Amino acid sequence: MSIFQSIILGILQGLGEFLPISSTAHLILAPWFFGWSDPGLSFDVALHVGTLIAVVLFFWRDWMIIIFNSQFSIFNKFSKINFQSSKKINYPSSTLLLLIIASIPGAIFGILFDSKAEEAFRSPLLIALTLSVVGLILYLVDKYATHRREIGKLTKVDALLIGLSQAVAIIPGVSRSGATMTTGLFLGLSREQAARFSFLLSTPIIFGAAIVKVPQLLKTGVDTPILFGILASAITGYLAIKYMLRFIQKVGYAPFLWYRLALALVIVAVYFLR
Repeated sequence: MSIFQSIILGILQGLGEFLPISSTAHLILAPWFFGWSDPGLSFDVALHVGTLIAVVLFFWRDWMIIIFNSQFSIFNKFSKINFQSSKKINYPSSTLLLLIIASIPGAIFGILFDSKAEEAFRSPLLIALTLSVVGLILYLVDKYATHRREIGKLTKVDALLIGLSQAVAIIPGVSRSGATMTTGLFLGLSREQAARFSFLLSTPIIFGAAIVKVPQLLKTGVDTPILFGILASAITGYLAIKYMLRFIQKVGYAPFLWYRLALALVIVAVYFLR
């Protein structure tokens, strides 16, 4: 793989991981469109390391607040550390528990079905279908939901539902962020809060995947293209988070429906023209 290809795939991973457009679908489609060779599992793991770096760098203060204020924390009564979140969000003591609950379905489905799903659902036409359907659902939920709740108002059942939607995202084209944002909006979260909870929830799921798969990456070795892919993924992922939170507050999620539909049409056209 060339450095140029690794950078392009890194950019697609960084954008697709946090925008509701499906990073997995884009990493499958790019080689299919351009006739590139399959970069392999090790490269996929490296790109996820890049997005993990991005989300940790952006939300590290938020995570400190969530952990130190947790109902499980031994520090919440004694610590005088005063972290400021990236947006001065007030995270209640239940936030960590909600994120743990929401992470469980994705972890279970990932362990049981991740490798099988990657092999079984790689059809471009299936990806076109999931891009269209999930994009339409996201648009409708965004348009008609109330958008009044905050993360602190979520219940354990709400967190479980968001977690189950994240588990479904093992199917390419669904989008992990798209599924969790859609469910958050359906449950009444504001646009910004739905995105924020989705981004926070991505931290443990990406970290868990990296822990499981990084040994394979180290075994095969880290070369220059992989390093460029990690860097591209980290930079674009950080920027995607930063500007996504601003963008959706002003515009909403409708542009992502039109993008997903346009991409689906391109996929179908290329598939049948070939």
